Amino acid sequence: MKNLKTIAKYAALILPLVSINSCTKLDEKVYSRYVAENYYNTKSEVLSAVLRPYTHANAWTTPGQNGWWRVSELSADQLAWPVKGIDGQDGGNWIRDHYHQWTNDDEAVWGPWRLMWWGLGLCNQPIENLEKRSLAQMGITQEEKDAYVAELKLFRDFTLLKIMDLWGNVPVAITVGELNIPTQSRADVFKFLETDIKENIEKIPVLSPSMVGRMNRAGAYAMLVELYLNAAKWTGTPRWDDCIAACNKIISGEAGGQAGAVALDPNIIDTYSPRNSTKSKEILLSITYDPPKGSSAPQWPGDFYHFNQRQINGSTRNGNNGVIVIPGVYDGFYKNTDLRKKEWFLIGPQFVYGTTTAVTGTNGREYFGRPLVFVDNVRRNSSLQPGQDPNSLPSNMTTGEENSGVRFNKYKLGLTTDATNYQAVDWSLYRLTWVNFAKAEAIMRKNNGNANQEAVDLVNASKRRSFSAADWATEAYTPATLTLDELLMERGREFIFEGFRRQDLIRFDKFVTTEWWDHKATNDKNKELLPIPNRQITLNPGLKQNPGY
Repeated sequence: MKNLKTIAKYAALILPLVSINSCTKLDEKVYSRYVAENYYNTKSEVLSAVLRPYTHANAWTTPGQNGWWRVSELSADQLAWPVKGIDGQDGGNWIRDHYHQWTNDDEAVWGPWRLMWWGLGLCNQPIENLEKRSLAQMGITQEEKDAYVAELKLFRDFTLLKIMDLWGNVPVAITVGELNIPTQSRADVFKFLETDIKENIEKIPVLSPSMVGRMNRAGAYAMLVELYLNAAKWTGTPRWDDCIAACNKIISGEAGGQAGAVALDPNIIDTYSPRNSTKSKEILLSITYDPPKGSSAPQWPGDFYHFNQRQINGSTRNGNNGVIVIPGVYDGFYKNTDLRKKEWFLIGPQFVYGTTTAVTGTNGREYFGRPLVFVDNVRRNSSLQPGQDPNSLPSNMTTGEENSGVRFNKYKLGLTTDATNYQAVDWSLYRLTWVNFAKAEAIMRKNNGNANQEAVDLVNASKRRSFSAADWATEAYTPATLTLDELLMERGREFIFEGFRRQDLIRFDKFVTTEWWDHKATNDKNKELLPIPNRQITLNPGLKQNPGY
């Protein structure tokens, strides 16, 4: 099969065909026999429909729009989007994410719901149309059709899994045009997903260069890992042995690899740098970008980058000066000897790329005409009076200014002078390091929270990359030092910015019981799920609101 990047141009063919009015109410005029007959006449048209859900997944799985990523990270203990002077109010969406103050009519909740169910519909439509047309009419073989349908079903499962992650009890919407589909329990949704993944996983290709950016067998097994890792929370029944078995399918290499045999990357840079699809051996499923060959480019600079970021990075991209690292995480999570602390963040004075010239603040903001210095706090330092203690200033989600917060530098766009590789950096959805951590956790959970040497080795294999040889002797975990609490801390260090933090805190029973920065514990278990948007309940009476909303 051709690589997604080389055929992205066909995706435009399917754009006019998709519309969703509600979570389960698909536009029947759009998904009609007329559409199938007009757009499924060649293999290229079929392939455009198969690939369309991936272009949409960029909108909800990665930073840049109000989707799964934002609510998953901005409600947790590492990242926030505070008000910074005149910027960042955004209707209070990110403030409510931070304080777990969602409401039934909240735009912060409606945005992810709309994007994610839309994505699910983009899988359902081609599945149905592929079944309507004959092989001769579409110009494909039976083997190709079976693989396409299985791929679409598995990516639909990925979407539904993430919907279940946020809302718990939801409909299982797999039929185009069916109205008022009732809510199912999270346990029943889990059962559907497990069955559907197992039925289709052997029908799709293993991960290889031609399957980069598409659902592949390694990505499908990673879905099973995620299901089983969270099974105790999602269904009430632990599935640790099943989690370990799914991990082993990936770790063994049986499910393939995108750049040769699957393996941990040797450093903390290759996974996140331009052309990571060709040099990162550990990415299992990703959102792909290749601007030299198409129009798509990463959207995450919008969330992470300062207004003048292109001066800092030597690039063309600026951002909305939004997401920051919560005060204390940078120093509280990372030791100074940790290479991730230097490589994955921006802090301190910022300079024009390749020079010693200071980048200055933005017109109309606090540091206009003054050097831009990112600081590990959120307070109005520009208002300090002579001799005033900086710690006397209030620090919360409304007291930031232009330079507040340590910033993201994990993924690298590259330089505009390297046009072939600039912005061609894929966003990882699952990677081998995450699988190793999942297996280690499953081993520890089975052993009353205690680590054995196998669990230690799995975590140390990735942590070792973050320290020099001289420092490693004192940093390596042992069965005595790798506790469950320390595993959660190390997950935070390793997977920061990658979207898993809310899920991790919930699985470790810390999401509603723990304080961080100015966030106070709610001790309200209902906040582990988001509310169903009221506007959707109005459209679909089959929906049932989550408890506490």
